[in-house]
Amino acid sequence: MSIIQQVTTASLSDNWRTINIDALDPESSSNFDTSTLHPAFAPVLENEARGIGQQVRQLLRGGDAEGALRGALESAPYGGDAVVKDIHLQTVTEVLQSIKASEMTPMLQRIFGSEGGGEALDVLMKYLYKGMAASSTAISKTPTRSSTLTPQSTGAGFSQMGGRPGAQSESSGAAMSVLLSWHEKVVDVAGLGCVGRCMTDWRKV
Repeated sequence: MSIIQQVTTASLSDNWRTINIDALDPESSSNFDTSTLHPAFAPVLENEARGIGQQVRQLLRGGDAEGALRGALESAPYGGDAVVKDIHLQTVTEVLQSIKASEMTPMLQRIFGSEGGGEALDVLMKYLYKGMAASSTAISKTPTRSSTLTPQSTGAGFSQMGGRPGAQSESSGAAMSVLLSWHEKVVDVAGLGCVGRCMTDWRKV
């Protein structure tokens, strides 16, 4: 008896949607590790990422904001784990926040016109999206007014609510504003192509 004869019409209509078609395809990514299609990156340790951050901050303190930004973008830790990548994201974000709005476009134009500048701005776009995702997550997790305010005794027989609602989300909102400003400037200088390259590049920051 064939398998079709063993299964009723009702059971076929119920179960056919549970079949994993990709598992039957020998060329499907389900049957091999797609990471083998790309060259492996050298591993980056946490102390190395922190060392890069210190070097970048030294450039900032020395007044070389452009060198700090370029150095941070050229040392993206593709071979690091999530902790290492988050450390470097903080470094890049700190550099971006330290640069004045009036200096953004001229600096981006100089970087874009230099050797490897297009690649650097593509990396910057990756960090902008990663930073915006982190900022939006932080804002969405901010406690509500009722959870952040606690009664405080005034000593006069009544209580008042302490804490300013939304205070915890202000830093995340400020960071988001800075990242959006940079996003606009990068698109103006490098064009929309950098957005597409950022989305399709398998090297993740």
